[in-house]
Amino acid sequence: MKRRTISVWVGGAAGDGIASVGESLAKIFSRNGLQVYAYNSYQSVIRGGHVWWQMRAGSEKVYTQPENCHLLIALNQDTIDQHALGVEKGGGILFNSDRMQVRPEHLANGAQSCGLPISKLAKLPIMQNTVATGAFMFMTDLPLESLEKALQERFGKKKPEIVQQNLEAARAGYEYAKEHWKSLGLGLELSNKQRLVMTGNQAIAVGALAANCRIYSAYPMTPASSILHFLAPNGPKNGMLVKQCEDEIAAMNMAVGAGQTGVRSMTGTSGGGFSLMTEAVGLAGMLETPVVVVNVQRGGPSTGLPTKTEQGDLFQALGASQGEYPRIILAPTTIEDAFYVTAEAFNLADKYQCPVLLLSDLLLSEHTETVDKLDLNVRIDRGELITEWNGNGYKRYQNTATGVSPRAIPGTRGTLHVAASDEHNEKGEVISDVFTDPPTRKMMVEKRMRKMTHARQDLAQLYPPKLEGSPNAEVTLVGWGSTDNLLRALARRLEEEGTRTNIFLIKVVAPFLSDEVAAVLSRCKRLVMIENNFTSQMSRLIRMETGIHIKDQILKYDGEPFAAGETYTQLKKILSKAPTPATAGAGAR
Repeated sequence: MKRRTISVWVGGAAGDGIASVGESLAKIFSRNGLQVYAYNSYQSVIRGGHVWWQMRAGSEKVYTQPENCHLLIALNQDTIDQHALGVEKGGGILFNSDRMQVRPEHLANGAQSCGLPISKLAKLPIMQNTVATGAFMFMTDLPLESLEKALQERFGKKKPEIVQQNLEAARAGYEYAKEHWKSLGLGLELSNKQRLVMTGNQAIAVGALAANCRIYSAYPMTPASSILHFLAPNGPKNGMLVKQCEDEIAAMNMAVGAGQTGVRSMTGTSGGGFSLMTEAVGLAGMLETPVVVVNVQRGGPSTGLPTKTEQGDLFQALGASQGEYPRIILAPTTIEDAFYVTAEAFNLADKYQCPVLLLSDLLLSEHTETVDKLDLNVRIDRGELITEWNGNGYKRYQNTATGVSPRAIPGTRGTLHVAASDEHNEKGEVISDVFTDPPTRKMMVEKRMRKMTHARQDLAQLYPPKLEGSPNAEVTLVGWGSTDNLLRALARRLEEEGTRTNIFLIKVVAPFLSDEVAAVLSRCKRLVMIENNFTSQMSRLIRMETGIHIKDQILKYDGEPFAAGETYTQLKKILSKAPTPATAGAGAR
């Protein structure tokens, strides 16, 4: 079945305003009732390099960035040279003909050359983006009024003449295209359906606000920085203190300190910054302090690939800090899921008095997508947080049946106690200064870890492992985190070809739901793991926890996200071969 979609690429150098053009187009598509998915491939330089915005829109759900495009908006010659052959037959290349050229070899696939004489159409060269966007509106049969409204919103706070100049440039581009070229005639099904347009990091930030998080402390590190960028202006309006710290060590310790005082707190970083945070993550484990930590993964090790995606920090999160302590690790799968999982993370942190780690990645956190309405009235559960104590001998770390002790905010009458980073007894008194007390140490370790038995039961109810798709599938696609959309796109294509397919996504990384995951995967006929790392880390974790070895794997670790077409080709090669015994359901255990 051929779907009516439009694919657009916008390319140029950092500083050319590519992201602004792409974001405007995403909003325009959304306001005309279309679903949108966009990904921006950029470099770590402020100016120069190559930036490539890839977007697909359609009346049905769009899962991935396009591998070819109908229209290429080129803001420099390099973009034409690199991407012209990716334009589909009958599509077009929009460019500034005053300073760029399209050669015959660029049109080998049957694209049309759409040169815009910017000097005649705009008062200032900087408005080439606006002129090109105006021409784009005609080529795609979108109403010019949508662009005009977007421009008024974008430049509304500036001088009126700037708004007017941009409106005139957009109209000039539209009229020029109307006079010289034909529209693509894609027949997009427009409507008045309204949707949110947001990124994963924005969803995480809004989820924290909805959960009544009161402190966000962070040091900027791509690709987590945009959480800070969003909360800096929006957090204080909603009662949140937003603090940019001098480094990640300070950010983590500040979040732990805030959690210790009873305030819901969160910090965010990437893998390199999380490396610095891990000692303080362990501090939260020992103090039994609720705190939420977001790790937006990028290519590593060291500072690695600052602006590229990867799912390489799974075992870093599992091994964060020394020793054994309770922690919960969750991997959101979509933008909507990032909102709800972030909000629930605060409940879990409070209920089990432990750090909760959220594993996102650059693709999930920075791609733009249309999202249906979010329910901001999320559940709030503060756990065993007491506001008064009428008894004697308050024990902050009391050994209870669940391992969760009554928690008092410092200053609560009658609850004076010690909170020490060294091992301690139920009152918080250190047991290792003069002599170590082995029975107490054993009791406290067991008390803390007991919490995870109950957390596992909770998480199995909250996020039950389940197959999505055909109940008697011939193939099961397995993944975690941002591969969700890709798996759905692949499953849809296989189903349309007659191959019964379902998907299985791991959301709860720790405590791992071993029995539940094993019960699901052991029923599957054929398993294929798809993830963004070299060693197939989730496959290794599944094998460690369940004994099931997923031998068929599609892995990517070049910094760019999976391309649906390329991945589909790899998947078909795998499926063309007979499955090995180790992948045949229960026989793999």
